[in-house]
Amino acid sequence: MNPATSGPSDSPARGAQAVPRRGRPPADVNHIVAVALRLVDEVGAEAFSLRMLATALGSGTATLYRHFAGKDELMVQVVDRVLGEVEITGLEDAPGWQEALTAMATALYETLRRHPQVLPLLIAQVPVGPNALVHRERVLSLLLARGLPVGLAARAFTAVGHYAVGFAVQQLGPTSPGPEDGRHLLEFYRRLDPAMYPATLQAAEALTTIPLDAEFQFGLDLVIGGLERLLPGR
Repeated sequence: MNPATSGPSDSPARGAQAVPRRGRPPADVNHIVAVALRLVDEVGAEAFSLRMLATALGSGTATLYRHFAGKDELMVQVVDRVLGEVEITGLEDAPGWQEALTAMATALYETLRRHPQVLPLLIAQVPVGPNALVHRERVLSLLLARGLPVGLAARAFTAVGHYAVGFAVQQLGPTSPGPEDGRHLLEFYRRLDPAMYPATLQAAEALTTIPLDAEFQFGLDLVIGGLERLLPGR
């Protein structure tokens, strides 16, 4: 990501770099992954299949198995391709580590907004593909150069990355609520018994009408503010 690590597993995802099987003819792996991402964007990761991909490519599944052990290995490459789209502009010009982390999280979140169907894949693996490694190295190097101790830099990178991915999964994923759901939720809150839920009724509109971008930035500011309190000497 990615700059972000994500998912419950601490083990590197299998097949971070697809290697053609020995003795098999070469193929345009980048094109295969690009078409796979397009299909995942259209139908979702669960509905996606190698047979569907082979049809879109005008080939057979045997061609795909020359380069990927299976769907899981291909999905690792799809995730890394998405993370390759993360553009952290002005990162090296950030005056402090706080601004660097904000730039990282914002760029990651904006990229994930373009690929909501990929989000379920991010909770199943720690990204270790080429693009993920480059982003991770770039951000960690900057955090260290801006004065964060190595342990806190690692924790800050991970926490902020997890926040961005987690927020995107909950708010932007394939089953996330849309604007209409927010209106229905507001109506539901307003029908609650005021004697039992007075605070919820009082906050009902604020709970259901805050723009996503504002909510994301508010939470990010809280995370970074909490990290500041962990600095030595604070």
